[in-house]
Amino acid sequence: MKKKLTTLALFSAALFTVQAQQKAGGISPDMLQDIQKSYVETPAERAIRNAIAQNDIRKLTLNLDNQKGLDTEFSIRVKSKGITDQQSSGRCWLFTGMNVMRAKAIARYNLPELEYSQAYSFFWDQLEKANLFLQGIIDTADKPMTDQTVEWLFKHPLSDGGTFTGVADIIGKYGLVPKEAMPETYSSNHTSQMSNLIGLKLKEFGLELREMSAQKTKKENIESRKTDMLKEVYRMLALNLGVPPTEFDYIRRDASGKRVEVEHHTPMSFLEKYGDKSLLTNFVMLMNDPTREYYQCYEIAYDRHRYDGHNWKYVNLPLEDIKQMAIASLKDSTAMYFSSDVTQLDAQRGYLDVDNYDYGSLMGVNFGMDKKERIQTFSSLSAHAMTLMAVDLDKDGKPVKWMVENSWGPSYGHQGHLIMSDKWFDEYMFRLVVETKYVPEKIQAIFKQKPIQLPAWDPMFAEER
Repeated sequence: MKKKLTTLALFSAALFTVQAQQKAGGISPDMLQDIQKSYVETPAERAIRNAIAQNDIRKLTLNLDNQKGLDTEFSIRVKSKGITDQQSSGRCWLFTGMNVMRAKAIARYNLPELEYSQAYSFFWDQLEKANLFLQGIIDTADKPMTDQTVEWLFKHPLSDGGTFTGVADIIGKYGLVPKEAMPETYSSNHTSQMSNLIGLKLKEFGLELREMSAQKTKKENIESRKTDMLKEVYRMLALNLGVPPTEFDYIRRDASGKRVEVEHHTPMSFLEKYGDKSLLTNFVMLMNDPTREYYQCYEIAYDRHRYDGHNWKYVNLPLEDIKQMAIASLKDSTAMYFSSDVTQLDAQRGYLDVDNYDYGSLMGVNFGMDKKERIQTFSSLSAHAMTLMAVDLDKDGKPVKWMVENSWGPSYGHQGHLIMSDKWFDEYMFRLVVETKYVPEKIQAIFKQKPIQLPAWDPMFAEER
């Protein structure tokens, strides 16, 4: 009897499997056979398979027809002031914002060099983001865990990425210090472990705050508990990054390196003298997003670094408008915060071009999505911030290529820079921050309109890393 039952169970399981395979929308046996027969391994196919099995696909698809000598001359160029290195961290947004700012300070005071402490600003960025998460949890405590905003918060408790608004909000509140006043540590250069641990603790805190709210705990008690939580986060940051200085001495030198004087500063007084307040208050953030209407202002919820700070707010424009403002800024020797997808990068040459790699020929398929379709399918996004500092114009004043100062060290790319063709710029450029004096009044007026609100999970939320 037991044997019969076992046989019946096996037969039922097999029948269920066949039925499942034949359900509409599944891969049926006939369909699978048809798919399998479609692949015929010719000698050429076998050679490709053997090559892919033993090699990096990018090396196999590097387009030799696009490997001719790289033109590194530019008709308009803002000189770099020393290449920085974010190492294994997602702080490109911070390095880029600071690189734009320090270039002005070096020129203003005829300094031999200047680098702000990224570790100092990053410390406050992480503390502020922790508070942004905790307060967001408090604000949404009446919503179920399955609510999309609550889910988003718990998925993103802390990040080392960011945008230019973070540069403005963090530096505007906490000031600046020179790198020697708070140097880098292993954790500032390699942020993932520290951020992951703090993020894990924040999720635990988030559950506790939700429980306190469910138990109708007094608002002041919840606020007090949140402060205690932030004390723990502060301790974790101090252990990893050091304690931010409240005052320090700065040795100012002339262009030859000779000491001029020793100045005593607080972070805010250093910002006042060696920062650029106009960069923090007098700018417009531009976007090229063909999935949405142009000449409109948009704002993304929770896309900020401080709870009491500013969300990423931008005017969406056609590329030609953005290029005109970028060229005007470069002609006036003013570099800009720029962010893009870094797809199609030939790292060895530091060259970005749509024809660098020929994946289609290797795989025998056509990759045909345009920029709009890549955004809609989350295939392309604003992933990395750099400093736009050069453009090469043809005889008609049209851009042929562009160059950015990167933050991956002086040995990466073209002496620490990346060069991009104008065709690549069209396909993979997303964000640009321009000072208002280079922005036409009609576009400034759009920026002052009430923005269209977008949710935190919008594709354009993507933080530069």
